[in-house]
Amino acid sequence: MDLILLIKASILGIVEGATEFLPVSSTGHLIIAGDMLNFLSKEKRDVFEIVIQLGAILAICWIYHQRLRSLICNIKSDVNAQQFVAHLFIAFLPLAILGLMFHKKIKDLLFNPVSVSIALIIGGVIILLIERLSPKIQVEKVEQMTSMHALKIGFSQSLALIPGVSRSGATILGGMTIGLSRQVATEFSFFLAIPVMFAATAYDLLKNRDLLSIDDLSLFLVGFIMAFISALIAVKTFIRYVANHDFKIFAWYRIIFGIIILFYYSH
Repeated sequence: MDLILLIKASILGIVEGATEFLPVSSTGHLIIAGDMLNFLSKEKRDVFEIVIQLGAILAICWIYHQRLRSLICNIKSDVNAQQFVAHLFIAFLPLAILGLMFHKKIKDLLFNPVSVSIALIIGGVIILLIERLSPKIQVEKVEQMTSMHALKIGFSQSLALIPGVSRSGATILGGMTIGLSRQVATEFSFFLAIPVMFAATAYDLLKNRDLLSIDDLSLFLVGFIMAFISALIAVKTFIRYVANHDFKIFAWYRIIFGIIILFYYSH
């Protein structure tokens, strides 16, 4: 296997894991990084990105394994566990339905660095506005969430079909605008990522199974491992950060990075 390709796979794995659960858009970063690195053909790169997403998902499962085990063990008898799973399902539905309807059209039209940079800038401005408005907190525990909260978060998450928006950013900030505390919105976003990303990954892998090759195994494995490790670090760091800070730093990062990328691809 070409050493340069392995290095590129490692870089993209790190980018995926480091950005997947932060409000900065992993898809946007992968589109830009993959284009700059000239990594594989577009079709093979798409499959590679699908595979390394699994590494990031498993990092969340690893971090929350005790909570997940508790949910599974108590789902039959614990009302709170049943309610939490029901809310995850409700929040999952809008993205699933709209994704099946519009994902291909959006991918054909907007999966390019210029569109991503514009979405990054707009998203950054929206984060600053939400932080400035500082919505009143009404929900301080996940157990206090209602089905309507979950549905509204689900529609917010649907905005992430647009590359550069950020799934985690849309769900966390969407949750905050409807009264969830920053910690509750973040926790729910992380758990919601599990069914969403598993479903999206399984669907894309099934659709692109003909492009999978044993020759690419080492390349995909390196990206997978790096995504897992970097996601572990990023999520644990982010959880500590959220406890005492707002998201303005991510907003300014999005705006500055988006302007740089827009300038780069416009000249």
